[in-house]
Amino acid sequence: MTRRLRILAALLTLSLISAGPADDGRWYAGDYSFSDELGGFRILSVTGSGTKADPIEISEELNSASPVTLVIRAAKPIQNHGFPEGAFHLRVVTVNKSGLAWIEFEFELQEILGKPSDFYDGLSFDQTNPNPDLISSNRFARFENHFEKFDRLRFASGHVDPLDRPAFGFFITDVTPVTEFYLVQDPRVPFS
Repeated sequence: MTRRLRILAALLTLSLISAGPADDGRWYAGDYSFSDELGGFRILSVTGSGTKADPIEISEELNSASPVTLVIRAAKPIQNHGFPEGAFHLRVVTVNKSGLAWIEFEFELQEILGKPSDFYDGLSFDQTNPNPDLISSNRFARFENHFEKFDRLRFASGHVDPLDRPAFGFFITDVTPVTEFYLVQDPRVPFS
């Protein structure tokens, strides 16, 4: 009987670890929900609380080398985890299912869909206190952080082969938090 209970507990634990999206199609972690509802990619899992020690990690697969947009929404009142309201550490792990090699990868924040974030909306890759130690990638050696006239983070000096899994880490802040914003992800392929 004890063995059966241990097996049941293990199966229950596995089902909780690999839980999928909620009934509304969103994935919840920390104070936010994340959605692939605009298409072009698929979220595989979302975990973490958003702190430096436990960043929100989004595992996803991109099926093309075209830009895709992640929808991020406040899931509950935003908590202060030792940094400004509307701020969290994010790690994105992306499976390259495009069939093409990527030579750069760019992220862009948008408070309004289709309109790049600017200085006045308060949304950025930690523009008020930029810390290069909070930006990382396992496939690209260099990054450029552009704050004006848009908020973009471009990773370069590396490559991602098809079916490879690059990981990117960074800190997002929103000093005037909104309930919904967007993260555009743009893999770059070589020109011929």
